Amino acid sequence: MRCSFGLAALAALASSTYGRVYYEETFSDPASLDTFIATEARSDLGAIKLSKGKWFSDDENSIGLQVSEDARFYAYSAKLNRPFNTKGKDFIVQFTVKYEQDIDCGGAYLKLLPPTLDPAKFDGESEYEVMFGPDICGSTNRRVHAIINYNGTNNQIDKVVQPRGDQLTHQYTFWVKPDKTFEIRIDNKVQEEGKIEEFWKVLPEKQVADPDAKKPEEWVDGPAMIEDPEDEKPEDWVDGPETVPDTEAQKPEDWDDDMDGDWEAPVVANPEYKGEWKPRMIKNPEYQGEWSAPLIDNPNYEDDEDLAVFNIGYIGLDVWTVKSGTIFDNILITDDIDYASQFGNSTWADYVEKEIEVKKAIDEEEAEKLEAERKVKEEERKAKEEAEKEKAEDADELDENDDVKVDAAEPVEEKAED
Repeated sequence: MRCSFGLAALAALASSTYGRVYYEETFSDPASLDTFIATEARSDLGAIKLSKGKWFSDDENSIGLQVSEDARFYAYSAKLNRPFNTKGKDFIVQFTVKYEQDIDCGGAYLKLLPPTLDPAKFDGESEYEVMFGPDICGSTNRRVHAIINYNGTNNQIDKVVQPRGDQLTHQYTFWVKPDKTFEIRIDNKVQEEGKIEEFWKVLPEKQVADPDAKKPEEWVDGPAMIEDPEDEKPEDWVDGPETVPDTEAQKPEDWDDDMDGDWEAPVVANPEYKGEWKPRMIKNPEYQGEWSAPLIDNPNYEDDEDLAVFNIGYIGLDVWTVKSGTIFDNILITDDIDYASQFGNSTWADYVEKEIEVKKAIDEEEAEKLEAERKVKEEERKAKEEAEKEKAEDADELDENDDVKVDAAEPVEEKAED
């Protein structure tokens, strides 16, 4: 999105008040697209372009980078203003995504790449430091990726954060703090937060089960419930038989014992039968639960000060999408969350309500158009049915007239002369 004057003032303020900005792109300059270098690793790339989309909140502010071709891979990278080693600093990556095409399957995440990247060789196998952003494919396979590289291995967050799948612009923020905690925000609302090592299982567990511990011999780990030894079957309990002869049945008058055998009354369910008696179940007073070894400090655990420390030199767009139309905008990499908040407000939050209004008006107009088309088709259908009905009636009338003419034309049989 564009907001050239406000962003210029914000950038000037940032240089004196806020921390550093390592990358900032609002696509306000038509030449901004040229900073994204296409890989030479494949020849079937989809084209990118600057676009404000089919609907937008502001003629200038809404322009972003759009993937413009269906069923294509996209692999483009842009160099940061300066390399960013995040050790001892806050790290924030933030951008907006607009799935204008009513997405069915397509990624809208960014990769943060090391300074050693060769843009010409950038592809899906290239090493990256962080991958963050929404990915949607179908109604069930959807999540916000938050993958961090640790010791050469890519590790996905072990909680699923749901992306926004509507056709409006949404802002995604990933904030990693120097104390090795994090926040993932969507539209300025925290979706997940906590300690890095608890959400990305990259370090050994701090505590482990004591390998030398043994279950005590007297430990009772089952059953949890037992029969009450003091419970007794009631004297009037009827536990059989399940069926009895029908006392109201009578032997048929035409029954012949010699021919039919001895007559026996049919059986019916015993109305007094209560089933097999069992004593009630009570908690086992000796049950101690499933035994597990006590935890001890893991001798192999070692805290790593470089956990979630990244060395970034490029930003990369490496996605596949079935339907084109996704718009990336307001991309920011900084070490100052306050600046990220101010930037997000001036480029996205200030335009949210307007975009919702515009989209609502477009949806209403489209609904009215569809309803008008439906009515026209309905009138055409009725007219066609009426015409066919009249045609059928005319045909029936014609057939009746032909029958009358045939009857009138039949010759009168003459009497034979005597």
